[in-house]
Amino acid sequence: MNSSLHEAAARIEALVLDVDGVLTDGGIIYGPGGEWKVFDVQDGHGLAMAKKTGLKVAFLTGRTSAAVQRRAEELKVDVLLEGIVDKGIAFRELSERLGVEPGKICYVGDDLVDLPPLKEAGLAVAVRNAVPEVKAAADWVTGRGGGHGAVREVVEALLKARGVWDDLIRGFAGEDE
Repeated sequence: MNSSLHEAAARIEALVLDVDGVLTDGGIIYGPGGEWKVFDVQDGHGLAMAKKTGLKVAFLTGRTSAAVQRRAEELKVDVLLEGIVDKGIAFRELSERLGVEPGKICYVGDDLVDLPPLKEAGLAVAVRNAVPEVKAAADWVTGRGGGHGAVREVVEALLKARGVWDDLIRGFAGEDE
């Protein structure tokens, strides 16, 4: 991460994520019990670490899914907005609900509907599997794909830029003071 991206990351107070294609690889499985989604456990742990260090976390998705609702509950996500048609309007609503100005929000997306919040966010991130237009609009493109550790990659970069990563590692290693 170059120095200007590092500076932008250090100012971030909230992380807002698209779901399909970011928290998942975009695949949707339909079965007799409804819709299933696969989430990456390291992404989930990354979000738990983000929350532990004071970052606010929100999911912003165009679909409505019981699986996403359950994942948001499990991770204690601050705000979940589902069934969203206009993500630009929803992003501004999230900014107000979280009490964080858009310039202090990192938004992670993968598809064309993510362009409005990417343009308003203080740090715009596209996952590796994003469409070309989203990659072009992003400040940074992850090395990992959606549903395969991209969110964890973003969280680690944010926590390192905010200067809290080493303390977290010491805590996990049992070296708390």
